[in-house]
Amino acid sequence: MGWFSKKHEQQVDRESLEQFLLRSKDYKKVSYINQPTNNQFTLSFISTLIDESILQESALPYLMGKNLEKIEDVKKIVALTDVEISDDPSVIEQKLFNGYVLLTLNSDHKQFAFLAAQKEIVRSVTTPEVEFSVIGPKEAFVESIEQNINLIRKRLPVKELIFEEITVGRLSKTKIVVLHIDGITDKDNVQTVVERIKKIDFDAITDSSYVVQLISDNKNSPFPQLLDTERPDRVTAILAEGKVAIFVDGSPHALIGPTTLVEFFSSFEDYFLNWMLSSFFRMIRLFAVMFSVLITPIYVATLSYHYELIPKDLMNTLVTSRREIPLPPILEALFLELTIELLREAGARLPTKVGQTIGIVGGIVIGTASVEAGLTSNVLLIIVALAALASFTTPVYKMGNAIRLMRFPFLFFAELWGLLGIVFCFCLLMTHLIRLTSLNRPFLEPLYPPRMTDLKDSLIRLPFSKQSKRPQSLRTQDPVRFTPMKERKNKSDIDE
Repeated sequence: MGWFSKKHEQQVDRESLEQFLLRSKDYKKVSYINQPTNNQFTLSFISTLIDESILQESALPYLMGKNLEKIEDVKKIVALTDVEISDDPSVIEQKLFNGYVLLTLNSDHKQFAFLAAQKEIVRSVTTPEVEFSVIGPKEAFVESIEQNINLIRKRLPVKELIFEEITVGRLSKTKIVVLHIDGITDKDNVQTVVERIKKIDFDAITDSSYVVQLISDNKNSPFPQLLDTERPDRVTAILAEGKVAIFVDGSPHALIGPTTLVEFFSSFEDYFLNWMLSSFFRMIRLFAVMFSVLITPIYVATLSYHYELIPKDLMNTLVTSRREIPLPPILEALFLELTIELLREAGARLPTKVGQTIGIVGGIVIGTASVEAGLTSNVLLIIVALAALASFTTPVYKMGNAIRLMRFPFLFFAELWGLLGIVFCFCLLMTHLIRLTSLNRPFLEPLYPPRMTDLKDSLIRLPFSKQSKRPQSLRTQDPVRFTPMKERKNKSDIDE
């Protein structure tokens, strides 16, 4: 770690830096002669980071064949657009590890040039894997930040689209880009994001998930406070809405903020469907989430404390199913819930084809065996299976994980105090959500504080003609998205 000490961060000695670099086999230092002037120059670079074909075709022929008397002549003779002249030795390390070639003249040791020759190894743009949609664009972000910004620029070809670049990570020197639309996005939101990113003090940032955990308002909350997405079309729409997007080099996911709770239950495919269909699907998702969290605790609370609430016909079925079950309802429920979680984790960590097989076969075999062995009742098995199925309707993976976790506190409170415990746990949850913020904006907007004008695209989605203004909660500089068409009287084309 001595190389990264504060002393070396302040000023890098070129000789000591070269001694470090020479310990790596991919560091190259080659000297050449400029034919017209007979001056000797040296090229130093990291071979694994540069494209040597660029060096051989666009730099060396000109450096050796054209007049090179002083370092400033490099910009004139080299067929590269990105050439920098500097006299600051402290930038050498950063430039070399960013894919630049260091050029020095033996006759001039005070100045040197950097030639851009980065090697780009990126995968091609593919279809979204997490946020797949039947209708709409089929492009997804990749690990190259330049390629990701290109996908956004292609969809928003306006000069108002501004991006600020920040480098964080003591070791990784990760490039982070903050995007917003000037004249629309609230400057306070942009300033908040930029300041928090600049304050990040971490050794290596390898993915956008690190940034979420480091800049979130409440780092102890299980709920994600920034929305991550792999879809360029979603980022484009949300930028136009007045939000801020964050890209991390090496991550195929973009971060969006400030965000609200209801956004995590709306799929971007909703905007490609009729407003009635999309509203119906959103309501189904919200119902599925509540069902997933509450149905098993209600089963435990009812059988433990409130069996008098069960109808007589249903009571006979429950008594029959639990006649030979030696475990109390809470242990029975925990056994099945943990089994479902194990199957999920096994299916997620194994290769795709094997994971699908484990999920299907494991669920059938274990479920059937547990009922026949008398460890669980068939009624609870159906309830837990439906709850697990309902939890999969959440469009955002990280919010789905939070919902999976929420079921266990509700189960324990249901065992302690029955339905009263469920109500108490729900009050604790609502208190946490009310206090939660995203980039200093309330997380429950527009439900709390209530904003009637923003309800047009929350629990339900109204037609686009009714969404002429941007969300009031974002406090955008330009609240008007478009001018709604005035109602006109229908006129007959042919006089009757």
